[in-house]
Amino acid sequence: MNFDYTEEQRLLAESVQRFVARDYGFDVRKRIVAGAAGMSDEVWRAFADLGLLGLPLPTQTGGFGGGAADMMCVMEAIGEALVVEPYLPTVGLGARLVARAGDDVQRAAILPAVGEGRMKLALAFTEAGSRYDLGRVATRAARTGDGYVIDGEKRIVVGGPMADRIAVTVRTSGEEGDPQGVSVMLVDPRAAGVTMTPCRTLDGLRACDLRLVGVRVDAGARLGPEGGALAALEEVVDFATALVCAEAVGAIRYANDATLEYLKTRKQFGMPIGAFQALQHRMVDMVISYEQARSMACLACTRVDVERDALERRRVVSAAKIKIADACRHVSQESVQLHGGMGMTEELKVSHTFRRLTTIAQQFGDADHHLARYAAG
Repeated sequence: MNFDYTEEQRLLAESVQRFVARDYGFDVRKRIVAGAAGMSDEVWRAFADLGLLGLPLPTQTGGFGGGAADMMCVMEAIGEALVVEPYLPTVGLGARLVARAGDDVQRAAILPAVGEGRMKLALAFTEAGSRYDLGRVATRAARTGDGYVIDGEKRIVVGGPMADRIAVTVRTSGEEGDPQGVSVMLVDPRAAGVTMTPCRTLDGLRACDLRLVGVRVDAGARLGPEGGALAALEEVVDFATALVCAEAVGAIRYANDATLEYLKTRKQFGMPIGAFQALQHRMVDMVISYEQARSMACLACTRVDVERDALERRRVVSAAKIKIADACRHVSQESVQLHGGMGMTEELKVSHTFRRLTTIAQQFGDADHHLARYAAG
């Protein structure tokens, strides 16, 4: 298989790399993370100007109609620079779900605003005790007149504090765990009855716990058919999982490059520590993990774009996530150990890369979850 980018993808990759190298250095990132908003409006506008927000959106709504394979270079750059802006929650989850499950009115109202940088989205799908089971939904939406009343709680909604709309998974019928009866509602986080408890994740992103008590939405807030949203939800989360695999590739590449540079410059016993064969072997193993991870990320991104068999799509995505999770653990731990005590300091970017890779290994399902899903398929 040819893993090289097309000419268009290569040009996009170069423009994104130039932007992050010029305007998103590690010091800039630290200031953004320490800020009250947890993101930069200037960076978000730059994403819109570069066309990154409209890249995967349908052409009918002003987007470019790209897929996960086209977004790989963007996600790799995001992973390498440790970008904290809510790109994946907005474009890879929220906008993807609207494009897949929304009607013409919803798509026309939301997707152009996303592409222009005027609207940010998030997806609230995790609950206490649900682990990675998308069908285990206890939050309820009861019919009332021409709308719904929502009651329940969602945990760790990444990108929630800065979202203009949050897509919330709810149960409109059946019992918790039933595959049928799951719906998705678009909720204004400023609506009456919505309580948001912001938090900062291990890797510096902003998230929140969401409590909904008697939150009223009209029927136009529902994405897709009532009680039949699980299939679209699974497709969207698989798409986002493929993207986060590509993000991991960029972070792994940075960790490898930074570690190799450190081995070349750090001296012990009068010579660079990279001259010791034992450390060379460990560095080679890290490079092998990178190449394997990149191959599996390419496979996942290309298959989620074309695979129509849900079972086969799940198997491919799970296979990629298993390998990515292993590579995240291996490279992140080795990079810190080979840096010695420096690898644990806040001042060194590799320690923050370690945190992001550790989080990616768990995001959308850890290795054990995907092993079980792969075997079940």
